[in-house]
Amino acid sequence: MDLQQTSLLLRLLADPTRMRLLALLEQEELTVAEIAAVLRLAQPRVSTHLAKLREAGLVRDRRAGVSVYYRADSGHAPQRDALLAGLREGLDDSLLAGDRERLPQVLAARGGVGGWADSVAGDMERHYSPGRTWETLARAMMQLLATGAVLDIASGDGVLAELLAPHAQRIVCVDVSARVVEAAHARLKPYANVEVRQGDMHALDLPAASFDLVLMLHALTYSEHPARAVAEAARLLRPNGRLLLTTLARHEHRAAVAPFGHCNLGFRREDLLGYARRAGLAVQSCQGISRERRAPHFEVLSLLARKPA
Repeated sequence: MDLQQTSLLLRLLADPTRMRLLALLEQEELTVAEIAAVLRLAQPRVSTHLAKLREAGLVRDRRAGVSVYYRADSGHAPQRDALLAGLREGLDDSLLAGDRERLPQVLAARGGVGGWADSVAGDMERHYSPGRTWETLARAMMQLLATGAVLDIASGDGVLAELLAPHAQRIVCVDVSARVVEAAHARLKPYANVEVRQGDMHALDLPAASFDLVLMLHALTYSEHPARAVAEAARLLRPNGRLLLTTLARHEHRAAVAPFGHCNLGFRREDLLGYARRAGLAVQSCQGISRERRAPHFEVLSLLARKPA
């Protein structure tokens, strides 16, 4: 964005109502009537602001029957999206807090017209309903697994191991942070089949061929030597053992990931394939599995590979 484009954007957003509108439409797709109910404004005023935001390419709409739904339009201009994200993250305002509190009531009223499922069809994974959470889904699906001996590299405070523990023969969690390891010890204390230790993913003090499954879920973004980390994971796999790896796809948003301590800016699919094959693993799949809806729209790649017998 040049200086003139930036100036025009900031001038457009100088009206606090438009900032409220954008913040709201980043969360949900809404009609004019629903927006007016959340913001407690007259519908004509909402329509006027929406028209200006739509003209600027910040909002898009779609028709569904007799209704028109509006949503923030992002993903087409990374620099603009990054600027907007910076503005949003710096806001802490009672008006915005009130909007967030009223939004569920408006969505509940929408659900009463044609049923909740009808109202969110095609976008269901983004919406809450009682008892329907990602944690519930994960805990239910874990019952289908039989994982054998598992190594969780860069395991954090043990949330994944807690899910897997009832279905695994043995789990070893490794993380480089002493404080995180301490938190994992506390979380996983009830599970006799889980061991937590501090260690470096590039050189682990574990015997070769010890595990049926090695997990590296968002581990590589913390590695300055990712090929070495994958090779170490492969060393620890038993014949026919599997490596499951997820990581951010290559991006240019250094400022966004710096607070999280990332050592790199993600990876290309070709990078992951190369690391696995040089480590002697047979790749079963390597693909993008998700893309965040909110700017800067991080993508996640997943690799599944097997160690030959």
